[in-house]
Amino acid sequence: MTGEASSASVPASTGTITTAVPARLDRLPWSRWHWMIVIGLGTVWILDGLEVTIVGNVAGRIAEEGSGLDITSAQITGLAAALYVAGACLGALFFGRLTDLYGRKKLFMATLIVYLAATALTALSFETWWFFFFRFLTGFGIGGEYAAINSAIDELIPSHYRGRVDLIINGSYWLGAIGGSLLSIVMLDTDIFPKDLGWRLSFALGVVLGLVVLLVRRHVPESPRWQFIHGQGEKADELVSSVEREIEKEKGKPLPPPAGEITIHQRKSIGFGLIAKTVFGRYPRRAVLGLALFIGQAFLYNAITFGFGAILITFFDVPTGSTGYYFAVIAAGNFLGPLLLGKFFDTVGRRIMISGTYLLSGLLLFGTAWLFDNGSLTATTMTACWCVVLFFASAGASSAYLTVSEVFPMETRAMAIAFFYALGTAAGGISGPLIFAGLTESGVVGDTVLAFQIGAGLMCAAGIVAAFLAVNAERRSLEDIATPLSATEAKTEEAHG
Repeated sequence: MTGEASSASVPASTGTITTAVPARLDRLPWSRWHWMIVIGLGTVWILDGLEVTIVGNVAGRIAEEGSGLDITSAQITGLAAALYVAGACLGALFFGRLTDLYGRKKLFMATLIVYLAATALTALSFETWWFFFFRFLTGFGIGGEYAAINSAIDELIPSHYRGRVDLIINGSYWLGAIGGSLLSIVMLDTDIFPKDLGWRLSFALGVVLGLVVLLVRRHVPESPRWQFIHGQGEKADELVSSVEREIEKEKGKPLPPPAGEITIHQRKSIGFGLIAKTVFGRYPRRAVLGLALFIGQAFLYNAITFGFGAILITFFDVPTGSTGYYFAVIAAGNFLGPLLLGKFFDTVGRRIMISGTYLLSGLLLFGTAWLFDNGSLTATTMTACWCVVLFFASAGASSAYLTVSEVFPMETRAMAIAFFYALGTAAGGISGPLIFAGLTESGVVGDTVLAFQIGAGLMCAAGIVAAFLAVNAERRSLEDIATPLSATEAKTEEAHG
């Protein structure tokens, strides 16, 4: 290594090194070290699911007189939800840039601290403006988590396991949703907690769980891939060597030799101009793929879940206090999809599985819309249909995050995740509710059918795009899927900051 890291966060000097670090990481067998990565980084999705579901379920209670907050249910599910989404979009872009610049570890610690502080202060809300402000900051932290965590996970997990691990981690959002649904039933029981306390304790529990994650996350290392590009080649080599020794001791046998090396010209940072040129100029087909996948899944989920409670209450006379049970059931279907189908993304392949899950979920939703239109469904059978649709849709939606985190060069990874996440979140969290709110709450069967059909059509369209444009990234090194901009053979212009 010819360039040493300075004491600054971004190395002041650069050089050229030849390293086998990527190949050494990819040939590692699954171990306790990898479980530590998954637990330390992946569990934040559970917190996100818990957070979003609790807010949706406690909205009515917070709006009641005596809750300690002068706010309406419409303000919570409308303005506060929009602010959370806006915060997530901005947080993803802001922290995504910093993640590429200053490293994965600094940012996945910082974003979790932002989330924890904002959630704790939400629980202490005494005025409407306070609640709105800290809902925005909570979203800001969660958005940053998506960029920092996905990039770190894909760079630390061996290529043979990357697909299934990424899908299961993203799908674990729904474990939090199940917990949030069931927790809200207990927390809103005024025989157990006073009206002005139960909803606050719901938020506080998220903080407690987040603190446990923070303690585990302290032991998760920086990405060696980020280190060797940013002038910290010696640290990357030392880290991987220590992991190799630990795994050899655990398995009781030596590791196989790595498959090859890569020569890197170390950089201080990558400018926004080069990032944009790379994503949209060098890889336009992959950019189209990312946009299609994120927008398709965002609209499908809003077609089904935005008016979920209203549909059950309006068309099936389900009591308001019982909708949480139904939501817990479809949330379970959402988690089982990535859990059971994830391995096939590494074996059968990305193209077939991504296009297949998108197309199948879209077609099944068309079928659900037809049955609903004919009056053939009850609350129970409608929920069963949703479970089947979301079993496949959740695996597809999780693969959208996997796709954008592995098909672009390492130097742009966090920003690519941030961009597509922000766009998809904006489409689903802003455009989706604007389109679907009136349709699903109108009480007219045809309007809700149309909402289903829009979501199903966009999902099918994304599946067709994936059938032609998806990258066969299964079991391949990240550097093989997209050559780093810093690789000496990559013909790109130098970044200017």
